[in-house]
Amino acid sequence: MTTPRSHTSPALPILYRATVADNPRVPHYFDREPQAASQPRPVTLRLPDLEVRLTSDHGVFARGGVDRGTLFLLRRGPAPPPSGEVLDLGCGYGPIAITQALRSPTTRVWAVDINGRALELAARNAASAGAANVVAIAPEDVPTGIRFSAIYSNPPVRIGLAMLHPLLVEWLDRLLPGGAAYLVVHRHLGSDSLARWLAGEGFATERVASHDGYRILRVQPRTAVEDDR
Repeated sequence: MTTPRSHTSPALPILYRATVADNPRVPHYFDREPQAASQPRPVTLRLPDLEVRLTSDHGVFARGGVDRGTLFLLRRGPAPPPSGEVLDLGCGYGPIAITQALRSPTTRVWAVDINGRALELAARNAASAGAANVVAIAPEDVPTGIRFSAIYSNPPVRIGLAMLHPLLVEWLDRLLPGGAAYLVVHRHLGSDSLARWLAGEGFATERVASHDGYRILRVQPRTAVEDDR
């Protein structure tokens, strides 16, 4: 058993924004204000229990259609809790947040992204889907006192481990006791090594589903975190 490490959370939303902006190798959909000219296009999200028409655009993740990893998470991941606060970390134009909000209308789902165009799309898509319980918001604007019953994320692994690791810790340390995060990551993008790293940081982590290289990781809160946030 790994002993959880004492941890003081950095001011991650600020660090995340600054580092992404300074790194030209990071994909353009991590830009705060995408430079690509806007060209909205319709995208249909089809799941066994719902079908939602969404709008995507240049400069956002998975512009051409809902990402396969996201679809796998929504099809095979656990249902959202019946109430409480839920986080979609790196929401893009909103497929995860909107799906979970429609599945559990008495929760509040925080759709968080640094990309301003993605947030605008997520807000509009939520409104058109009737998901009034979605809050599309920049990371630095999420109230510090909010703690999450569940987190669902197709995390931004392409920003690199130096940014990804502290980003995940910042938000995973906001899980409530008894809550869990569900992360979908492809094995070629480091799902197995990420699971090992999370366990080493004191987060109980297990693979709960796997298909075609994608893994869904369930991550539980650390049990001994220095709580000075």
